[in-house]
Amino acid sequence: MQALNKQIAEIVTRIREEKPLIHHITNLVVMNDTANVTLHIGGLPIMAHSAMEMAQMVRIANGLLINNGEMDWNEAMLIAGREANTLGIPIVLDPVGAGATQIRTDMNRRLLEELNIQVVRGNAGEIGVLSGMGGEVKGVESVGELRDPVAVVRQMARTYDTVAAITSKRDFISDGERTLGVDNGHLWLPTLTGTGCMATTMIAVFAAVEHDYLLATAGALATYGLAAELAAAEARGPASFKVAFLDQIYNLTPQQIAEGVRIVEL
Repeated sequence: MQALNKQIAEIVTRIREEKPLIHHITNLVVMNDTANVTLHIGGLPIMAHSAMEMAQMVRIANGLLINNGEMDWNEAMLIAGREANTLGIPIVLDPVGAGATQIRTDMNRRLLEELNIQVVRGNAGEIGVLSGMGGEVKGVESVGELRDPVAVVRQMARTYDTVAAITSKRDFISDGERTLGVDNGHLWLPTLTGTGCMATTMIAVFAAVEHDYLLATAGALATYGLAAELAAAEARGPASFKVAFLDQIYNLTPQQIAEGVRIVEL
């Protein structure tokens, strides 16, 4: 996979040269962290939520991230998504809490059915529920494990004609035909609120400059996980890990990425 690793390193170089603007419609818990991840990998964030300016805001963006953690902004999400589809701007969806309540499940399905979404990233429970193959969510966290995550992620991708990603100890990514696994990451990531949302932000930045969305998604998750591994080596616990993690995202070099990402074909 050495050639793939070099492609991912080259995507990061392009991000830092092009500085894509990512329009986030996201939740209040993670807003500051996702803005910083966008900045540190090389993009530019904007957090705008009012339906009154959605269409105009999307027109100046290179990518749209929809994080359905805040249900009050659902109409704005649909307006932004329709405009992004008209303009050919990639959309990345984080279906927060799908499976926790019926209204969240229904709204995420509506977004997937009414919009052309390029990438959807969630935990095992969220993707399991939305794929129709089963999953369990408590609050916004996945409970238990999927028996066949490869089959689930492929089914999700085929059902909604998208690239689907399940993040877990191994990340699973599929476009319905090709399926990849990402083995970068660290056990401290789940000790911080919002690391799943931050991973989705990383995907949105990659997808803004790389339109092979399977490659963009796998590359983003591998780069994100690699930064976590490097951060853990110098941290003493979750708080210092978070600071080191953001520093590592900012300081990652193309050489580190080419040598350090671990992606397998499944």
